[in-house]
Amino acid sequence: MYIRRTHTNNSATGERYFTYRLVKSERVGGSTRQSTLLNLGRHFAIEQDYWPTLCARVDEIMGCQLTLLPIECPLAVEREAQRIAALLLARRGVTSPAPEPVSKTASPAADTPGVTSAPGAPTAPVSDIQSVDIASLELHRPRSVGVEQLGLWAMQQLGFMELLTRLGINGAQRTTIIGSIIARMAVPGSELAAHRWLGQTSGLGELLDVDYETLH
Repeated sequence: MYIRRTHTNNSATGERYFTYRLVKSERVGGSTRQSTLLNLGRHFAIEQDYWPTLCARVDEIMGCQLTLLPIECPLAVEREAQRIAALLLARRGVTSPAPEPVSKTASPAADTPGVTSAPGAPTAPVSDIQSVDIASLELHRPRSVGVEQLGLWAMQQLGFMELLTRLGINGAQRTTIIGSIIARMAVPGSELAAHRWLGQTSGLGELLDVDYETLH
């Protein structure tokens, strides 16, 4: 995917301005076709130098998986990537089949006048389908938990948590140490990269009931 900038004229005022769209290219037969994924409007504010990074980050979020090398980007680019991904996921939800959870059981003939079910006959599940206003969906961040669970399991097997406690390290310090170690396991890099991964990508904070975004 990539971002396309287009000149647009206001037919009423004659004003000329740019509009921005998120576009995807796909090969159909022997030709390449472009389709618009999302209209970003005229007030799209991300600098052009960051467009490839933004698109790569959106693609990463949509895939709910980490890349081999972490994508470094400014906070404004990360927030825009999260916003765009949430909108695309919401649109995908509109066209995807709705799940049909079983909320209760009833006989197939229960609602048919004059028809009764035989005693002991198996009952069929009745679906409880609810409507959802897509515009009411809030921005969310998909989080990874795989390497985090593995790291915590390994620490528990080694008695690492108990060792930190015996050394007199308090809860906040233990959380920082554990987060730093698991971040280096998952995305080897700088302290800044580890902090960004813990705050923006990892689900370790949810597993430990701590907000890594507020820790410094």
